[in-house]
Amino acid sequence: MSFEVDIGYASARGPREDNEDFAAVVRPAPHDEARGLIAAVADGVSSGGQGRLAAQTTVMSLVQDFHGVPETWDTTVALDRLISAQNAWLAGHNRRRSGEGTAMCTLTALVLRGHSYTLAHVGDTRAWLLRGGECIQLSQDHSFDHPDLRHALSRAIGLDDHVRVDYSQGELHRGDVFVLTTDGVHGVLRRRELAARAREGSAQAASEALVEAALKAGSRDNATALVIRVAGLAAGRLEDLLLRGRQLPVPPKLRVGDLLDGYVITAMLADNGVHRLYQARSVATQALVAIKALHEARASDPQERAMLAHEAWLGSRVARDGQAGLVRVHELEDPSAFYVVYDWHSGQTLEQLIEDGRRLDVSEVVDAGRAVLKPLGRLHRQGVIHRDIKPANLHRGDDGQWRLLDLGVAVSGREPEAARSLHAGTPSYINPEQWQPDDPVRADAGSDLYALGVTLYQALTGRLPYGEIEPYQLARFRRDPRAPSQVRPDVPIWLDHVLLKAVARDPKLRFETAEEFALALERGASRPLPAHGSTPLVARDPAVLWKIALVVSLLFNALLIVWLLFLPR
Repeated sequence: MSFEVDIGYASARGPREDNEDFAAVVRPAPHDEARGLIAAVADGVSSGGQGRLAAQTTVMSLVQDFHGVPETWDTTVALDRLISAQNAWLAGHNRRRSGEGTAMCTLTALVLRGHSYTLAHVGDTRAWLLRGGECIQLSQDHSFDHPDLRHALSRAIGLDDHVRVDYSQGELHRGDVFVLTTDGVHGVLRRRELAARAREGSAQAASEALVEAALKAGSRDNATALVIRVAGLAAGRLEDLLLRGRQLPVPPKLRVGDLLDGYVITAMLADNGVHRLYQARSVATQALVAIKALHEARASDPQERAMLAHEAWLGSRVARDGQAGLVRVHELEDPSAFYVVYDWHSGQTLEQLIEDGRRLDVSEVVDAGRAVLKPLGRLHRQGVIHRDIKPANLHRGDDGQWRLLDLGVAVSGREPEAARSLHAGTPSYINPEQWQPDDPVRADAGSDLYALGVTLYQALTGRLPYGEIEPYQLARFRRDPRAPSQVRPDVPIWLDHVLLKAVARDPKLRFETAEEFALALERGASRPLPAHGSTPLVARDPAVLWKIALVVSLLFNALLIVWLLFLPR
């Protein structure tokens, strides 16, 4: 998706001597669409001709500095800090020049980012949203509720040392039209006429029509209109999906034949009490897709909603077109419910192949490892840890391509706190240092590589290197795994060395990167890895010396008792 907008601006001083309105729009750079577009309109309120100064400096400082704030700042945080700084400067300016008139202004600012809009508002300028056949006023005037004081402002930029700003956010749709006006326009035009003029011709023609209509209707103030028409949306951001996850309902339980936003359900694939997975067909393209939605029992859980939104955002970020090995997430426009849509790939998971008794050739297992390590390495380079590598999440399509599934518990640095603190994964595939009771470590890239080593070992031998592991059960790791060739004689020795290195109990002996692991599989017998020696007993069980000492002490004491009680002195 690309971010496409049509922008129009018109302003006239009307019967006033000076035009104290000011407006501006700054688009994001083509390579930085995630920063968003910012537009602002201000109406100067002054004595001594200072209104133009207040309006111009407020708008320009906001739109010029907005794209310079750290990317980690939320939109409302960025707007609040910039507006507060400008308000403090204007308030100080007014105190220093108290005898020369005051400089104040109203302000309405609009930010379009990803699939959402954010509005900041102070005073009696207004923001309107034209969607479908409706004209919605997004802002509320900050003026005194009295006939004689209807033009007196209760809030303005520069009025006090601290300003209270109204913020609102909403979902952005293709076809939306935003109109920012000063009171010289909306003070004389009825809502219906304003909406009709805003839809005329291009955005520029619409803004000029609004100002011209206001002057003809007898406006006695400066008249300014800024029109923004949204023709295309930028790629969705995590914040957009989190907002959608909070606002939309989860789909009810769907049956075969039910319709969901242009998708016809063709099969129920899974229901684990937390999520439901469906196969569906797009009405528009006839292509099969997979739909993942929350179970209604978890519909009110904000953490589950946030985790599914993070999964959707992560999938769209790391599985774009042309990036093999990952399943692409579809961008949804105006969904009626909260769910995620994936590409559909026919085939079987590695777990299904194992359960069906399918004996994979050694070359097939090696090819699977090499294929999965490519997307896994790409995830790691982007700071993403999968945390749930196992046979059920390795899928071989009918096209012969291996793909990595399920980013539901992956961490990226922007996941919800509940996901970050979750001890995620399947115990038998989790590296032993995560089970240390005294000082457990968090999952990292090495954890994924260990889990893949366990998965490939199981695919070859039909068994796990350390057996079934229960949480915090370290006793299983006190023996070294058998070489795969001892279980399956057709496994070459060089592959023994690779897999035993991948699942070594000591993390220092394992592969450090996905690229190193893939290179070892690619080189094979041409440049084999050195043999992995057996782990010393002390390393496998640090308490073994104490156990030996205890046994020796017990034997010594037993002999001493026998000598004292039964042997002649």
